[in-house]
Amino acid sequence: MAFRTGPRNLITDVAGLSVGNVHDERLRSGVSVVLCETPAVASCQVFGGAPGTRETDLLEPHNTVETVHGIVLSGGSAFGLDAASGVQAALRERGVGFAVRGFNVPIVPAAILFDLANGGDKDWGRYPPYRELGFEAVAVASGEFAIGSAGAGFGALTAGLKGGLGSASTVLPSGITIGALVAVNPVGSVTVGRSRHFWAAPFEIDDEFGGHGLPAPLPADAQEVLVKFRDPVPAVASTTIAVIATDAALTKAAAKRFAISAHDGFARAIWPAHTAYDGDLVFSLATGRNAARLDPSTEMDFHAAAAATMARAIARGVHAASAVAGDIVPAWSSRL
Repeated sequence: MAFRTGPRNLITDVAGLSVGNVHDERLRSGVSVVLCETPAVASCQVFGGAPGTRETDLLEPHNTVETVHGIVLSGGSAFGLDAASGVQAALRERGVGFAVRGFNVPIVPAAILFDLANGGDKDWGRYPPYRELGFEAVAVASGEFAIGSAGAGFGALTAGLKGGLGSASTVLPSGITIGALVAVNPVGSVTVGRSRHFWAAPFEIDDEFGGHGLPAPLPADAQEVLVKFRDPVPAVASTTIAVIATDAALTKAAAKRFAISAHDGFARAIWPAHTAYDGDLVFSLATGRNAARLDPSTEMDFHAAAAATMARAIARGVHAASAVAGDIVPAWSSRL
């Protein structure tokens, strides 16, 4: 089945979502927030061995809270978890949250990636800046946003190339839309060996990341395990973190399965993926804005599209990364 993109080819093609990106050039780090216009059913799946998270336990299908108000992706390693506090504060000021015995509580799960060793100035003093970056990200959230060197992907690195923030969307024949947002910062590589060709090439739509396809023949280093750090690999030195979203109505258990399917996109776009040194995580969101319903005849396509959309978003994030002074690895655009 041939898939097509939504009008923006962004996660915000899913009705009811907006995205805010903020980054600090001196810090070489940033924050991205996905905001839900109305609370969305949510879950998550972690397959990496070194995750950094907030509020992920409540997303398990057997736990009570069904919906969330936003999702945060942040740089900064464990310091970046403060970004969710800033988002929560901004939403509370807007009156967004669950009313609990007279108190308003926004639910904002978060995940972080390690971008401390990317050449940026991390001498921020007593408190890290991520809470304020999260607060600012809410203020700029909209349907249109930058990918590449932006938001949580601003300081991201891959094996041999700059990482970035990627996004993509897919519209199924039923009219159901799937969207992905991903901060690409893995131990591994998103290209075939040291070539310009992306592992995600079989899923590309309309030359969205260069139209280079797969190399023929495969280069001699195609199966070489290229990694970011071998000196040795620090236990928390990478991570790809993402959100997969849909306008379909899903139960919390179905949202969990949706997140699991999106992880297949990691495996198709990154080599190797889900290592002991990555904290690879996918959040899932279902806004329920589309009246179409999944059935056994369409569910397989839905989950396949989740993986393909995520793979495309990963490639788009690296493809769109821009070179700036002081980079410790080149951007994809410099690779011939």
